[in-house]
Amino acid sequence: MSQAAYDELEAEIQKLENEERPKIAAKISVAREDGDLKENAEYHAAKNDQSFLETRILQLREQRQHAVIVEATGNETEIGFGSTFTLLDDTSGKEITYTIVASYEQDASAGKLSNSSPVAEAVIGKSAGDVVTVNLPNGKSRKFKVVKLG
Repeated sequence: MSQAAYDELEAEIQKLENEERPKIAAKISVAREDGDLKENAEYHAAKNDQSFLETRILQLREQRQHAVIVEATGNETEIGFGSTFTLLDDTSGKEITYTIVASYEQDASAGKLSNSSPVAEAVIGKSAGDVVTVNLPNGKSRKFKVVKLG
């Protein structure tokens, strides 16, 4: 993962541990004061929230423990890990801008493309002006032109 993704991961862990955990503990405390816990929906909802929070914290800690920070391999003239580039879709005529990131960071709607995705694999090593054919998981293929880097 990139250093930026690692920093975001660390920030999320800190927020969950230092802000969200105390909020849920306070909700549980308030709900306990309402009496009988067997039929206390607020208490059970808060305990459920606590369970989800603790699971999320454990997942993030696991990712952090196994994280490997990778430096960007792209440069001003060639696409690589960490590169931001714009493609022109030959079929639709639309331009799409992506940044190649680790699988953990992928979010196509935000323009973050996994380095193991078919598009990323097709464009790594390419330069502005190159045309690539991407074999899609559905068996079809599409052509893209690398319009620009950066």
